[in-house]
Amino acid sequence: MSLYDSSIPTYQQVLGGMLGVLDKAIAQYSEKKYEDISLLHDRLYPDMFTFTKQVQSFCDHASRSSLLLAGKDSAPPERNETTLAALRERIVKALSAVNSVSKADVDAHADKDVTFPMGPRQVTMKGADYMMHFAFPNFYFHAVTAYNILRHRGVVIGKRDFLGVVPGMPKA
Repeated sequence: MSLYDSSIPTYQQVLGGMLGVLDKAIAQYSEKKYEDISLLHDRLYPDMFTFTKQVQSFCDHASRSSLLLAGKDSAPPERNETTLAALRERIVKALSAVNSVSKADVDAHADKDVTFPMGPRQVTMKGADYMMHFAFPNFYFHAVTAYNILRHRGVVIGKRDFLGVVPGMPKA
């Protein structure tokens, strides 16, 4: 299985699932007349990222790793979302970035060095190692944590919502 095949379709699936998850959160918050701000700054534990930063992080890991491995500019967008609708748009943009890469371009970088920022320093890894052992685990970590914050806040969602459309599986 190629690097593209083992990463890009999964990013597409989970980002799509998270769009549905956020749509349910937006609908529930609107129906109950809750303020977005009550969720945006929520976190599971005081030293963890806020919901907003969790969403920004999983979006950035998906879009930046896809673009970087396709040899495209992978500068992240500004982190300035202040509403649930703006976070939804960030997911849409991340999905668009992921959709913009070609199989040939991603696979061409599997064995090449890629350099990316990690905090204040630059790290260089082989493309496949970067994707499978850094970007992909970080993507899942932040997506699951965002999902868990929503569940903790009482948003009515389940695992099938998180998974999105699973190829070969009938819709619920």
